[in-house]
Amino acid sequence: MTRPYSNDLRGRVVAAVQAGESCRAVAARFEIAVSSVVKWHQRYRSTGSVAPGKMGGHRKRVLVEHRDFIHEQIKQTPHLTLHGMKDLLADRGVIVSHQAVWRFLRDEGLRFKKNSVRS
Repeated sequence: MTRPYSNDLRGRVVAAVQAGESCRAVAARFEIAVSSVVKWHQRYRSTGSVAPGKMGGHRKRVLVEHRDFIHEQIKQTPHLTLHGMKDLLADRGVIVSHQAVWRFLRDEGLRFKKNSVRS
């Protein structure tokens, strides 16, 4: 992901649009995309600021709060499938994807090997 344009440039672009220039003319003058001009002006009208929004970051994993429940279910039913675990979590009101369950189990070091000879 690239860096956002400077607030100085954003401010000059918005000022030009507010002065009556068209978005296309402003975009050509500052050599930026028309969509950027439109979005920056919309942001300024809605928030009063031309500063860019937050970029990147990490989302908190949903299943961390249910770690104890998941470990207990695996101890009780070692042959439980990923879809079965997903259904058990759904019964508790936690709606997650098959992939989210798999990632959580992998990060926790838990396996769903049905044949212990191969593990």
